[in-house]
Amino acid sequence: MDKILVLDFGGQYNQLIARRVREQHVFAEIRSYDRISLPEIIRRNYRGIIFTGGPNSVYDPAAPRYDAGVLNLGIPVLGICYGAQLLAFLSGGAVSGAENGSEYGKTRLQAAEHPLFSGVPAESICWMSHTDYISTVPPGFKTIAFTEQCPCAALARDEKKLYGLQFHPEVTHTEYGRQILANFLFRICRCSGDWDASDFAARLIEEYKLKYADKKVLLALSGGVDSSVAALLLHKAVGKDLICVFVDHGLLRKGEGDYVEKTFREKFNVNLIRVNAGERFFRKLAGVTDPETKRKIIGEEFIRVFEEEAEKIGRVHALAQGTIYPDVIESGQGASAVIKSHHNVGGLPDVISFDELIEPLKTFFKDEVRSIGTSLGLPPEIVWRQPFPGPGLAVRIMGEVTKEKVRILQEADAIFREEVDKAFLQEKKDAGLSRRPDQYFAVLTDTRTVGVMGDARTYGYTVALRAVSTDDFMTAEWTRLPYEVLERSGSRITNEVPGVSRTVYDISSKPPATVEWE
Repeated sequence: MDKILVLDFGGQYNQLIARRVREQHVFAEIRSYDRISLPEIIRRNYRGIIFTGGPNSVYDPAAPRYDAGVLNLGIPVLGICYGAQLLAFLSGGAVSGAENGSEYGKTRLQAAEHPLFSGVPAESICWMSHTDYISTVPPGFKTIAFTEQCPCAALARDEKKLYGLQFHPEVTHTEYGRQILANFLFRICRCSGDWDASDFAARLIEEYKLKYADKKVLLALSGGVDSSVAALLLHKAVGKDLICVFVDHGLLRKGEGDYVEKTFREKFNVNLIRVNAGERFFRKLAGVTDPETKRKIIGEEFIRVFEEEAEKIGRVHALAQGTIYPDVIESGQGASAVIKSHHNVGGLPDVISFDELIEPLKTFFKDEVRSIGTSLGLPPEIVWRQPFPGPGLAVRIMGEVTKEKVRILQEADAIFREEVDKAFLQEKKDAGLSRRPDQYFAVLTDTRTVGVMGDARTYGYTVALRAVSTDDFMTAEWTRLPYEVLERSGSRITNEVPGVSRTVYDISSKPPATVEWE
């Protein structure tokens, strides 16, 4: 299997680089620049290396760097943004910070004829995001693209297979970004493009069969696609020794607890333990308003519940979770900054009373997880189930979490999802939604506003509606829902849910926002 190393220097798009590589059926592995040595790179036999972006200036003595010997291994290297500047810096070029060298957003790119730009027009749009720029091209390199503000938007040293792009080919705003990455993978690195997520999962199952034979594994089952796929994958590996614990923390969507229990007991005959722990979580969350604190409280309580259940069961060797790659990246593992802690990653307490933590999906993106689930035989209604955060409605309620707020949000959320689903199912009849949003939900804000109902003054909460379309949940566009859907949703919520006086629609994309509000 061909492998590409994505060497992480702290940029927020690094996981997207890996995703774009995997789209071409080439396995990409993200490793922090300070957690992989030069000998290990040689030993792992990578077909190519991609230096990622990052927030630093390469000329700062404290900036992240790497052994310049990596440029002499004969392995093709592609630097992106900070990675291109680092490539130039390590090769003897100069990088400077200046107003006329900085760019942000969509930029017109002029590209020369070059294998890296095969199939790319001489003029196209790219996405820039930099304040530093390569002011002096290093010896032996040539400039192969430029923009109005950036004299070296791409550089190459063909005989050593070293290349740099000041812009970001991994984001959708770069018109021919996927083509450029494909050129690097297949024309320069000579990758075969035969990797498949499902094949990788099959190898994991065989590995777990050997590693966890006759050892009890306790799985945190939420009923979402991630934990469901993890459950089936581990079930195929350890069979009866897998025990699934479903913690109903009282923060689920309307009717969800019963749905999860019924589905996994009846459809999959899973050894399932349901723990109704709502009162416990509400007590812990009383008076808490900070979103990171909420996440960490919920993460710790999850672990404590699992520990208690494990004691009842007897000796349990490992705890398993449905953590996926975006969870790990956004929680700040490696060189990247923390965006938000996920309850099953950054929210883990320091001490866990299990010998091991198993996260079989932690190197996969959401669409890859769905593909694995399909290959394992999960039904479509589970594979394509609406994503839901581990901390539940706690991170869709702004401010303190109370039972009354949860009730309000459960009702409002159910109405909105019902109206979106109805519009999607009726699309051929009334030209509604051409594509179902990938995630859609309601948020209960901490803002209360004046309203009028039955000629009387009301003072209720504002509910925000959110719908996004995405391929990988690392970037997302807000969905242009038909006005009729928004009108019906808003009207029903304010009329049917006591305590709500106003609804608004969120038109923020990711980035700069995240899909969830907290």
